[in-house]
Amino acid sequence: MAIFIIERVDDRAGAKSLAPLVIAGALSIMYWRHFDDLRPYAVVQFVPCIALPVMAIVIPPMYTHSSYWLWAAGFYLLAKVEEAADKTIYNWTHQIVSGHTLKHLCAAMVPVFLALMLAKRTTEPERISLLQKWKTSWVAVRERRFKDSSTVDVDCGYAVVSSISEQ
Repeated sequence: MAIFIIERVDDRAGAKSLAPLVIAGALSIMYWRHFDDLRPYAVVQFVPCIALPVMAIVIPPMYTHSSYWLWAAGFYLLAKVEEAADKTIYNWTHQIVSGHTLKHLCAAMVPVFLALMLAKRTTEPERISLLQKWKTSWVAVRERRFKDSSTVDVDCGYAVVSSISEQ
């Protein structure tokens, strides 16, 4: 969360949020151990699953490839769901794989997406939030649809992504 705040808001806000976030995590674990109540721990675990995607959509990025944050948050959320459905998944797969195993596989995808984001990104020349980009796309599709109500034109652009420079 602190790294995301550094990237989306500013360095000082992110640095200031680091200590309270770490303390909140530690306190939630101590509360769980002392009172045998997982609710504060669950809040600390699941709030980022909601906050990161919302912030990624609403706050304009400073760097390109910011949609990778959404992928990372999605895999983290999926890992948490698999953790909660551990025994159910184990029974569904006829005792072949557990939800706990799948949780670790999905959680391992989070740093993969963040590493890809860091490797590919550059400074964003024009800071536009994903929400603003989506609104622009929706308006363009709507305008084309109303031009000719019997057909809908959808333009798809493709980009070649390669780590090898062309000779």
